[in-house]
Amino acid sequence: MAYATAAELATRYGEDELIQLTDRAGSGVMDTAVVQRALDDAEAEIDGYLASRYLLPLPTVPALLARIACDIARYRLWEDRASDEVRARYEDARRLLENLSSGRVSLGLPAGLPQEQQPAQSLAAAKSGPAPVFGPDQMGGY
Repeated sequence: MAYATAAELATRYGEDELIQLTDRAGSGVMDTAVVQRALDDAEAEIDGYLASRYLLPLPTVPALLARIACDIARYRLWEDRASDEVRARYEDARRLLENLSSGRVSLGLPAGLPQEQQPAQSLAAAKSGPAPVFGPDQMGGY
């Protein structure tokens, strides 16, 4: 599921910036393949965080994820020439994804994984270990 489109990216940051970042042929036109690759990379990064808490693909794309996808894609397009502002937006997006993944922030969508992906609920840790030193059998009625 695409979290953002090239058109949304152009609306947020301007088509001129996208042309500057993607026009490797010097044609004066945005290279949509390069933009799409950055958006795909952003989607993969977002999914990596969300997969631990949400069943993917999501039923709808919250506006928050569209903004995060645009910030990540923009950072990817700038590569090693990213300004402090572009880098800060990317780092903010990553922190927000970490908070979404941990449950400190919610998308407002039902959390949950399919039953086969749920962690096993077990009391093995509570039952395992050495026998107690001072249990009822060792106390002799005291």
